[in-house]
Amino acid sequence: MNQRRNLVLFIASSLDGYIATKDESLEWLFKVEGEGDNGFSEFYETVDTILMGKRTYDWVMKQETEKFPYKNKECYVFTRSPYKETEYVKFVNDDINNFVNKLKNKDGKNIWVVGGGELLNSFIQEDLVDEFIITIAPTIIGNGIPLFKEGNQELELSLKGTKRFNQFIELHYEIKK
Repeated sequence: MNQRRNLVLFIASSLDGYIATKDESLEWLFKVEGEGDNGFSEFYETVDTILMGKRTYDWVMKQETEKFPYKNKECYVFTRSPYKETEYVKFVNDDINNFVNKLKNKDGKNIWVVGGGELLNSFIQEDLVDEFIITIAPTIIGNGIPLFKEGNQELELSLKGTKRFNQFIELHYEIKK
């Protein structure tokens, strides 16, 4: 019997809980002095599947000037609009719960929720997230796109560990089940 794969959120946040400014900028994040890639490469090796929302996909493609950065991973983009698959991406408009549980039951490494806030909220509501790895930047941006939406269900977490990357601190939690 194979072990279920974990669905993991790996993301950076401002100290006041925002993942981007209202205009989707991350400039505040790049102003902070980190260390190496702040644990990204180590985490990236633990996953083989990536999930993201359409807004996040569009943002990634704009930043990467049309070069897809996750070519060596299975990648799914959740959208309500019909889209044609690309070489690297499958677009999904299925029931989130059924789709993610099928992925979790397949052999493989962990599954990374790249973003965004709407998709994460849906995953939380469906009790699909297993772990949160949140890297906190010592920056307060005042407003923007929140990591967690108001009204999310209450979750009990257990601290798995912390890491420091110069000015960043990584908090690793797992959901108490």
